[in-house]
Amino acid sequence: MPLLDKPEPPPASLRWRLPPVHPDGRKFMVASAAIMLVFFWIFDWDTLGWLMAGVTIWVAAFFRDPVRTTPVGRGLVIAPADGMVTMIATVPPPRELAGADGLGSDPVVRVSIYMSMFDCHVIRTPVEGVVRRIAYVPGKLVNPQFDKASEDNEREHLMVQAAGGQRIGFTMIAGVIGRRIVSWVKEGEPVVAGQRAAMIRFGSRTDVYLPAGTSSQVLLGQRTVAGETVLARLGVTELIEGVAQ
Repeated sequence: MPLLDKPEPPPASLRWRLPPVHPDGRKFMVASAAIMLVFFWIFDWDTLGWLMAGVTIWVAAFFRDPVRTTPVGRGLVIAPADGMVTMIATVPPPRELAGADGLGSDPVVRVSIYMSMFDCHVIRTPVEGVVRRIAYVPGKLVNPQFDKASEDNEREHLMVQAAGGQRIGFTMIAGVIGRRIVSWVKEGEPVVAGQRAAMIRFGSRTDVYLPAGTSSQVLLGQRTVAGETVLARLGVTELIEGVAQ
């Protein structure tokens, strides 16, 4: 009987590696580390020093920017954020994205992804296309897990028009602690699915507005991975079912 071939080891590029800290977060990590050193070496406050050491590690983890492998295919809508799917509802499009040149006026399916303070907060574009609209709205400090956060909190709306003409909106909503959304794309700029588009600092939520005739392909309670999880397929209305276990 011939011996089975031994599986080849994965290429070096596929091996696990420590995610880098995004440049936008390095200043926070440096500031935290500086305070830690002050407590350790100047004031000799070991307790506070170790506390700040923990904070420094957490800041580095919060601003991590891992490499993601994005599925490529016609009509795929990719999750823009890491986190848990907490709401799937049919709602009117936000007024900043509504209108004939936006998402229209008819109700659309909204998928809400809650990002805890331990999730990666780099936001990625859900589809390939062109950024047609960006609208920033200042707001309050409502818990992003509440539905009213979509209308009350600081947020930034983006709308991307896919190659087939469909328009997909997604909204970055700031959380209770942080009120800062940093965007890296501009109106009229072409983007690809899974491209880094923005960052929300310190706890937040991301809403995705699917076009008419498209249903969610994720479930309540499911965890999504930004740039990797297939959130929906354009033009597919078949609902899926699941079980928590």
